[in-house]
Amino acid sequence: MEAKSATDVFSQWALIGKDEGMERGHAPSVKAMLELALPKVRDGFSAIDLGCGNGWVTRMLTDLGASHSEGVDGALEMITKAKVIDSSHKYTHGFLPEWRPERKFDLVHTMEFLYYLQDPAEMISIIHDEWLENGGVMIAGVDHYIEHEESLTWPAHVGVYMTTMSISQWKDAMISAGFINIEIHQVASKEGFPGTLVMLGQASHPQDHIV
Repeated sequence: MEAKSATDVFSQWALIGKDEGMERGHAPSVKAMLELALPKVRDGFSAIDLGCGNGWVTRMLTDLGASHSEGVDGALEMITKAKVIDSSHKYTHGFLPEWRPERKFDLVHTMEFLYYLQDPAEMISIIHDEWLENGGVMIAGVDHYIEHEESLTWPAHVGVYMTTMSISQWKDAMISAGFINIEIHQVASKEGFPGTLVMLGQASHPQDHIV
C-alpha cells in the first residue's frame, strides 16, 4: 500500500479532533524540552514552532517569555484550526524543507516532525544556516527512533513514510549541521517508552558577531 502524505493525515486528524490528543500526549516531553532550552536563550527571545499543529506550543512560548512567537505546519487544517483558536499569533501553512521564514529566531522548537521528512539531516542544516540567529538554539524532539523499538512499527501502522535513525545518527546530523554545545537527552520516559529523544544545539555562524 502506498504511504499517505503526513500532511494529509494530520489535516484529517485536525478535522476529527485528534490534535487535542496529540497536545495532551506530547505535553510532558515539550515541557521537559523547554526547561532544557529556555535557560540558553536571551530574555525576550523570538521563537518559531516547526510543525506547530493547532498552535499550542506557539502560545505556550509567549506565556514563557517570548517577545515574538509564530508557528508553521504543512497540514492546512492544523493551521486553519490554529487561526480559529488564536488570532494573536502568526500561523503559516508551508511545506518543508522548501518553505523559509521571513526572519531568523533565537529559538526553533520542533516536536514529532523531523522524521516525516525524506532527509531530516538536511532540514537540521537549513535550520542552523537560515532559521537561527547566531547563538540561537534549536531543540527538537522525536519519538520515532531505532532505540525505541515499539516505534519501528509506526510507519506501517500509520501508513506514513518515516525516516528511521539511531540516537547516534541524530547526533551526527547536529554535528554536521554546524551546531555547537550539543546535548542529547531522553525525556518523559515511562514504562514501555524510553522517552522522547531530544537534540539541543546552539547555532554558530563564524561570519557573524554576537553583540
